[in-house]
Amino acid sequence: MIEREFIAQKTKEYYITKFVATKLDKAGVSSIRLKKIPLGEKIIIETSRPSLIVGSKGSNIKELTKALKKEFKLENPQIEINEVKNIFLDAHIVAERIAYSLERFGSARFKGIGHKTMENVVNAGALGVEIIISGKIPSTRARNWRFYQGYLKKCGDIAVHGVKHAQTSALLKSGIIGIKVSIMPPDIVLPDHVEILEEPEQVVEEISAEKVKDVKKDKKKSTRKTSAVKKKKETKETSETKVEIVESKEVPVAEESKSSETETMVENEEVIKESLLEKAEHAVEHLAHEVKEEIKHVVEGVGKVVDKVEVALHLKHEDKPENVVENKPEEKSESTPENKPGNKPENKEESQ
Repeated sequence: MIEREFIAQKTKEYYITKFVATKLDKAGVSSIRLKKIPLGEKIIIETSRPSLIVGSKGSNIKELTKALKKEFKLENPQIEINEVKNIFLDAHIVAERIAYSLERFGSARFKGIGHKTMENVVNAGALGVEIIISGKIPSTRARNWRFYQGYLKKCGDIAVHGVKHAQTSALLKSGIIGIKVSIMPPDIVLPDHVEILEEPEQVVEEISAEKVKDVKKDKKKSTRKTSAVKKKKETKETSETKVEIVESKEVPVAEESKSSETETMVENEEVIKESLLEKAEHAVEHLAHEVKEEIKHVVEGVGKVVDKVEVALHLKHEDKPENVVENKPEEKSESTPENKPGNKPENKEESQ
């Protein structure tokens, strides 16, 4: 029967793990797993102190392989050793350490041992810890002492598969003491876990005057572009209307509808003429306005030039009379009739 084969295989694995655990007692063994490979069977041991298991030049492993071949008749057992990274997050190693410390120091210091291990587990990053020590501590009557801290699940699927459990026993003078350890690891994902997102910080930057000028220039350019696009759209719309009018002219119509076509043609032509006249009037008004402004500017310029010329002439006119008054007596002295040779003297006495 297949069921009996499965049961026999599982019982054999159980006895092998128990045998290895007894051989490697007090070596910090966390877990022992069996794996089938083509060459034989592979035993994976996770421990906190791999050097003790290996021994000097692998002597302990050789002895273990020989014992496994004799006891369980394994052909080629291979042993693989893995080191546990964080000791205080493994429940089996923590329970073994508590048992070893109780056997060494006795039941008088059990509270200090419990609190110390609990602090170490919490500092390692565990979400919650629970340590239960039961037995004749410290008196002759049996009691249960519970040390707990943090958040720990007691029911549900997470309590079965997510939380790590371990049990050991310590032999004291008063009797056997049981130790239970349960640790909730930090990497476990809880179904009721909710993350609250932080609000995004708004950063306000001060804009310099140069940047403001650049922004204004960009706005002006954008407005110019938009105006150009609008003009293009308007020209397209007018061309489309003209094309529609032309197409309406080219549509073949029966002789009975010729009169209606001619009427519509006449109306369209009148509308076009009116629009053209309006545009021409607007253009003429605009040109007249521009010409008037130019004439004003020219008149103002001419007036300024005339004023300057008048001022210059006035200055010259004020300077001339002074020169004339100074020169006149000199001319008279030169051109007197007494000194001229051609003129005859009126009196003889004067001539003599």
